[in-house]
Amino acid sequence: MRHHSHSDVPPANAKRSQTDWQTLSKLLPYLMMYKWRVGMALAFMIGAKLANVGVPLLLKQLIDAMTLTPQQAILAVPVALLVAYGLLRLSVSVFTELREWVFAEVTQGSAKRMALQVFDHLHSLSLRFHLERQTGGMSRDIERGVRGLESLVSYSLYSIVPTLFEVLLVLCILGFTFDVGYSLITLGALVTYIVFTVKVTQWRTHFRREANAIDSQAHTQAIDALLNYETVKYFGNEAYESERYAQSLDRLRRARLKAQSSLSLLNSGQQLIIAAALVWLLWRATEGVVDGKLTLGDLVMINAFLIQLYIPLNFLGVVYREIKQGLTDLDRMFALMEKNREVADRPDAQELILQSAPQVSFSGVRFAYEADRPILHEVNLTIEPGCKLAVVGASGSGKSTLARLLFRFYDINEGQIAINGTDIRSLTQTSLRRAIGIVPQDTVLFNDTVRYNIAYGRPDATREEIEAAAKAARIHDFIVSTPKGYDTLVGERGLKLSGGEKQRVAIARTLLKNPQILIFDEATSALDSANERAIQTELMQAARNKTTLVIAHRLSTIVDADCIVVLDQGRVIEQGTHAQLLQRQGRYAQMWQLQQSQSHQGMSLPSSEELVDGPTVPSLSTTR
Repeated sequence: MRHHSHSDVPPANAKRSQTDWQTLSKLLPYLMMYKWRVGMALAFMIGAKLANVGVPLLLKQLIDAMTLTPQQAILAVPVALLVAYGLLRLSVSVFTELREWVFAEVTQGSAKRMALQVFDHLHSLSLRFHLERQTGGMSRDIERGVRGLESLVSYSLYSIVPTLFEVLLVLCILGFTFDVGYSLITLGALVTYIVFTVKVTQWRTHFRREANAIDSQAHTQAIDALLNYETVKYFGNEAYESERYAQSLDRLRRARLKAQSSLSLLNSGQQLIIAAALVWLLWRATEGVVDGKLTLGDLVMINAFLIQLYIPLNFLGVVYREIKQGLTDLDRMFALMEKNREVADRPDAQELILQSAPQVSFSGVRFAYEADRPILHEVNLTIEPGCKLAVVGASGSGKSTLARLLFRFYDINEGQIAINGTDIRSLTQTSLRRAIGIVPQDTVLFNDTVRYNIAYGRPDATREEIEAAAKAARIHDFIVSTPKGYDTLVGERGLKLSGGEKQRVAIARTLLKNPQILIFDEATSALDSANERAIQTELMQAARNKTTLVIAHRLSTIVDADCIVVLDQGRVIEQGTHAQLLQRQGRYAQMWQLQQSQSHQGMSLPSSEELVDGPTVPSLSTTR
């Protein structure tokens, strides 16, 4: 069951008060790690723009030189001006490529560090967050965030800063060379252009955000349907899933049409502003040539300056939109990084070091996934060093919750869980989980090889150790019988393997880890009787001299337990050995007698949950 928490999972449509400047301030530390590269890139950018501005100036000299007599022009033009003009053109390209080459490491390095930080942070979040997450949408947010970082950094250094620098140079040249009117017209057009672009872009940003939200939702639905491929097939709901996806895609189409329409309006307005400024400036320059105040070279220079400004200014609208979108995408990724760590290590947390099997105790433990729905009530139980404690009970009694709390996936509300007398909240989570191994009832494997999945229990294990663990889990023979052996791919979540094969891989993985504390959550529930008996023997051997918690659904697997605890609605109602509990003629004895009678009648053995939930006992909550 999924458990909701406002601390970890804000609604998808929740508004964030984050401003663009706050987002940029979070980005700066990543860039500051490459200070010298940023400085060199800026230097190359300045060199490229100086060379670019020098081209129209040289072109003016070239045109003015051509107004001489043909004999004078032949002597004046070829060597100096043409060579200088060619070198300036070449230097623009050289400086630009050098800038991009130097800055590439900044962009890619920052993107790598940020993506890795998000990945690590997501792994540090509580189980509550991961039960609530939408994998498809979250992966899309990370993907767009990294891409947004790359576009934001690239556009700001490659377009915004160079364009503003070039505009400043051109305004100075026009103002000092001619009159201030040329500079004022250019500046007025620039300001009008920027204000118009910013206002319209802000207006249309919500269209883009809406499209992104719908895109994430559609992606989530598609991924969810593909991950649950078998369930879709079981119920023949291919057409239903296709219709759901089609509806999401239709909403996405309409949202993107709105975004495109508003984009066309923005582009048209930008072109109108630039065209008006261009006509006005050229009209003044033409009048100056007619009046003899300006030369033909001056007219060509002004036109060349405007063309050089026109291209980046026209692109400036696109750049601004991309930067705004990059900031939006980056903000969504930073939002993931700001998710609250519900379970965090204390500043003075210590490492758990175990040389032998420890004592594990639950003292007065109270816990609720949601405040108004408690799961555990004053649970007290102790697993002595090297002993095995089994827990039985109905669905919702809190059996699996005990394992989650021991792993510290959640922190308890009251009481204490201790290992050798030390509260697990004072230990580092890494060292705590390193000391515990679990074989879950629902085994999920990585989409990798059998070898990788077994070795996940101890990644540095040798080939011989991996095969020894597989033999102990009675899966080695099956593995070597396949064409690729241990290099066989198990598929998404291990779907290429049967339930029993997946469970044996999980057993081998835990045996390879060889921790001092073991948790078996009905570790053999998916196995046939013959393999179950064989593996039970191996598990008993593996659990020797280990502190073991067994979550049992079939009572026949726990008769040898040092202590059996019966949970009912989060309360311990009985505990003792198998013999002691039978003598008390309580709940456990009822469950055992029913199991035995059904076994003698040749019926399949029910689980403890079926026994407790059966007709002799009132039905309990189904929340586990």
